[in-house]
Amino acid sequence: MRKWAVAAASVVALTGLAAGPWASAQAKTLVYCSEGSPENFNPMLNTTGTTFDANRTVYNRLVQFKHGTTEVVPGLAEKWDISPDGKVFTFHLRHNAKWQSNSHFTPTRGFNADDVIFSFERQWKENNPYFKVSGGSYDYFGDMGMPDLLDKIEKVDDYTVRFTLKQPNAPFLADLAMDFATIQSKEYADKLLKDGHPELIDQEPIGTGPFELVQYQRDATIRYRAFKGYWGPKPHIDSLVFSITKDPAVRLAKLRAGECQVAVYPNPADLPAIKADPKLQLLSQPGLNIGYLAFNVTKKPFDDVRVRRALAMAIDKKAILAAVYQGAGQPAKNLIPPTMWSYNNAVEDYKYDPEAAKKLLAEAGFPDGFETDLWAMPVQRPYNPDARRIAELMQSDLAKVGVKAKIVSYEWGEYRKRIQNAEHQMAEFGWTGDNGDPDNFFVPLAGCAAARIGGGNISKWCNKEFEDLVQKASAITDQAERAKLYEKAQVIMHDDEPMFLIAHSVVYMPMAKNVVGYTMDPLGSHEFDDVDLK
Repeated sequence: MRKWAVAAASVVALTGLAAGPWASAQAKTLVYCSEGSPENFNPMLNTTGTTFDANRTVYNRLVQFKHGTTEVVPGLAEKWDISPDGKVFTFHLRHNAKWQSNSHFTPTRGFNADDVIFSFERQWKENNPYFKVSGGSYDYFGDMGMPDLLDKIEKVDDYTVRFTLKQPNAPFLADLAMDFATIQSKEYADKLLKDGHPELIDQEPIGTGPFELVQYQRDATIRYRAFKGYWGPKPHIDSLVFSITKDPAVRLAKLRAGECQVAVYPNPADLPAIKADPKLQLLSQPGLNIGYLAFNVTKKPFDDVRVRRALAMAIDKKAILAAVYQGAGQPAKNLIPPTMWSYNNAVEDYKYDPEAAKKLLAEAGFPDGFETDLWAMPVQRPYNPDARRIAELMQSDLAKVGVKAKIVSYEWGEYRKRIQNAEHQMAEFGWTGDNGDPDNFFVPLAGCAAARIGGGNISKWCNKEFEDLVQKASAITDQAERAKLYEKAQVIMHDDEPMFLIAHSVVYMPMAKNVVGYTMDPLGSHEFDDVDLK
């Protein structure tokens, strides 16, 4: 990416990220110790929280979630109407949203309907000139079945857009508050296309959000400044810096040294010391998440449900929770967490029983076990604080029933690409919900559309009975009726065991005492437009 020249007042030296001098009367800078680099600056193309966080500061969506909740509130659309049959959504756009600028683009107009049409058709229409730019892999859009759901998107006038669906879809409005529904500038896209550099739209973003990108140095820093033309309440801070720090121990050290004011994903073992530190505060809440081990059902021997059930009984889940989560997680028996409506508490988890596992393996034709791979994530997430350690514990348990597992890992981007392409036999993965609807777990993680090569359903499990229940639930508006269908779907998933479900975790957020206005988000996002420094 090209590095932009910026005014000295906007630049923070790469050495010495201490916050003291910045929090002056003249300028306030908040430093956030994040866990990794974004894959790019377009959330349409990815499904990782690291990328979402880096983009959420810059962009807006038609509708958004009220900070700290799953309540849908106006964004770039001031209001909306839904037809009685639930198939037509008409959005009335705000007139006062301005586009940001950079060294090679100055907008000549504000946000309007053309930008909405472009942003969705880019992901939907193969004849759109941007469809294949930056690889053209729109994971969420495809995994959620948007190409089959959308009938048409029409510009009624410059500030009115109409979405028509092929059938009713209860989660649709909440889905549009998700990051894949980010709105990009069509004028910026047209200019880059004319200049012969369309890929820059995903590297040097132009948005309507509270902050604009100043500079990005991979694996080091992302620098933003408050956008003076922002349509919403102005941020309290003048500059925002993501200090990219992969090691949780180093993040905590920076926090204690004042080199950052907010740090993400502490080690569970460090929580007592953080709580005892008078210079720090520790926020926490139950996570809307799941950590799991996916069995690739398209590869032997995991095409046999008896093998999948045997391994579920061979792994000591309680030992993993005790050794790795250390009180910051609870054992999972369903894909959705127990805080989510429609959770089926009547499902009984597989019990740890190595002897029963051996018998089932013998019944499946593997009396002496077999060899397999076991992929371990290279990153830390709330739903999986230490994937390598979990893999080692699983490896030890599986060896006791004759299954020899070789631990495999890759760089995070490569890891995700390979497991989505079904190269693994078993792989650790996880999820933090995006909108508070069960559909957001069942469809992208276990739905048939997402089981395609390249899709986010890494078990590649496609069960017609499960699929029919989930699709039927999405077309019903009555939540109680939807819940009954999801409860049945959870039983089917448990019985077929495409994944060994590990844990739902508590999410912790340590920060300096002088940070005010930060709200923990049940959807796992980290947003700073309401944050101030005392």
